[in-house]
Amino acid sequence: MPLESIIAHPLWRGTDFRSALSSAAPAAIPNGALPDVHRLSIDSRQVQQGDLFIALHGDPGPRFNPSRRSQVDGHDFVANAQAAGAVAALVSRPLPLSLPQLQVSDTYEGLWQLGRYARTRLNGDVVAITGSSGKTTAKAFLTAALDAYSPPGSLNNHIGVPLSLGNAPPERGRWVFEIGTSHPGEIAPLAAMVAPTLAILLNVHQAHIENFASQAALRAEKASLFSGLQADGKRVVHDDLGVEGFTFGYAKTSHARILEQQGDLLTLSLFGERLQARVPGGGVHRGLTLAAAILATALLGHDLSPALQLSHDLVPSGRGNEVNVSDIVLVDDSYNANPMSMRAAVGAFMARPCSGRRFLALGEMRELGDLSEEAHAQLMAELPEVDGVYLVGGAFSDQLTKRQAAVQHFPAANADLKEALVESLAPGDSLLIKGSNRVFWAEEFASGLAKDLRKKWDAAS
Repeated sequence: MPLESIIAHPLWRGTDFRSALSSAAPAAIPNGALPDVHRLSIDSRQVQQGDLFIALHGDPGPRFNPSRRSQVDGHDFVANAQAAGAVAALVSRPLPLSLPQLQVSDTYEGLWQLGRYARTRLNGDVVAITGSSGKTTAKAFLTAALDAYSPPGSLNNHIGVPLSLGNAPPERGRWVFEIGTSHPGEIAPLAAMVAPTLAILLNVHQAHIENFASQAALRAEKASLFSGLQADGKRVVHDDLGVEGFTFGYAKTSHARILEQQGDLLTLSLFGERLQARVPGGGVHRGLTLAAAILATALLGHDLSPALQLSHDLVPSGRGNEVNVSDIVLVDDSYNANPMSMRAAVGAFMARPCSGRRFLALGEMRELGDLSEEAHAQLMAELPEVDGVYLVGGAFSDQLTKRQAAVQHFPAANADLKEALVESLAPGDSLLIKGSNRVFWAEEFASGLAKDLRKKWDAAS
């Protein structure tokens, strides 16, 4: 939504905040009033005119499990937020600034209170999605299919979910949110906050398995998404999970049964009706995601036509996007990885047309706990024959790298790896980049490699 539109229609009236934060013990507001707010923001570098800046601490304490803890304190950036256009701040201690401040005992709890209050303003279809992989892709597919609102990126944790609700325009009528987990007990309270009218469980892989007692415990955590459903809410589940609900997959009993997929053309039986649909980005894994989105669209009673003709541009960044650099194709699937998604990505890559050689740059799969060694060994054993494999991270030991010809190992996605790839790749070649989030994605490796390749081949032309 353009900034001008946001400013013209404030999401929050100043009077809303006292009601929203009634249980978070708000202190007095300077001058007894708070201005209307166009958006909630937690990053002073991204503040826009009219925002409420929420000052969060980098260590939320024992209640939450962030991927990283730090001593960075959002209160130190309130002045920066004010300079960038914030019209108010949510703080846990008063600051000597002219900016109106709403003080609560804990800004994390304040953010959650705002999220809960914002949900009460949404009257219509509210969809929540979880799964070990494919959440953001499913969100993108459904957003387009339903012409719904959804937050940008992958805002699916203890900060992202309430922030997404707080920034959801009430007048839209349809909303799609994703919910993630890395530790037990995280999904249920977020699901209760979102209170979906329809919830989708895409899959349960071994992502974050080191933090769970067993695969069954992980499955139970994912299925807790349904605990937040409204009384008449609908469940959509993958048919191999054995969870009650409307099912999608390959089973004969599935409500959305995949009959065939050739490239990006999917044929499925939806409640007995044969349909064909385009799979954005292709790949069997995205075919399953699309089947879930089509089933959800039908259950919500919406026209199926948009869901059957989704654009390839809907595939989110880092989830298998194709980047062409001087006729060298980089398949950027670097956002994250687990054993199942790794197999799916490699399979989809091998099914793509390629006029030259094929290469794999595979990062280690993290948070697998005791399963890590076996998972990485199995991945190596299943790798197809390609022209070169570049393995990144300590989980790929020297013993594993010796099992495959044309293999190189790097401790990190560093300059040496980039140099090796730039040296090897030539026009016509294709490279898949896939690994856990902090291997490639957090380092912006794919974009950096594309830049270096462009520099080399542009100079040669």
